[in-house]
Amino acid sequence: MDSGLLVLRLVVGVLIAGHGVQKVSFRLGGNGLAGGTEEFRRDGFRGGRLTALAAGGSQIGAGLFLAAGLLTPLAAMAAMGVMTVAGTVKWHKGLWVQNDGYEYPLVLVTVAAALALTGPGHWSLDDLLGLGTWPLWVSLAAIVAGPGSGLLTRSVLRYAPAAGDTTDGRPRHA
Repeated sequence: MDSGLLVLRLVVGVLIAGHGVQKVSFRLGGNGLAGGTEEFRRDGFRGGRLTALAAGGSQIGAGLFLAAGLLTPLAAMAAMGVMTVAGTVKWHKGLWVQNDGYEYPLVLVTVAAALALTGPGHWSLDDLLGLGTWPLWVSLAAIVAGPGSGLLTRSVLRYAPAAGDTTDGRPRHA
């Protein structure tokens, strides 16, 4: 079981961290911070660079902590939060990824929730530090707070254009 949790943590954690790197740099096929900022504007978010930095930083941190098995419920909570936001962006396109749907964010939210419940296993920094077994209430709180914080973030940062504005806040030109 520990080897399976290690593989799951490493793969999912590195993928989530890599996704964050793409948001804030030109590495791994990213479009730099300006590209990440523009992506958030296109998706209906306000906040500009700060939003891109916060999302990218959260993904990098959550992914690396999941991969290491460090503070696993908190890392899972952060991963669930940012991937819930991603799911809300894709919700209107339906479930399946071939239509740019929310299938992939849903899988990552589910895996993060499962890791919060199972714990990271013995081959983890949590175990090395004596934190290998988290109380159930901590895991359940993370599972509620992660998606809840993502939905709250989406609600607070959602751009509501005024009449005559485009979704990115720039005036329309005839």
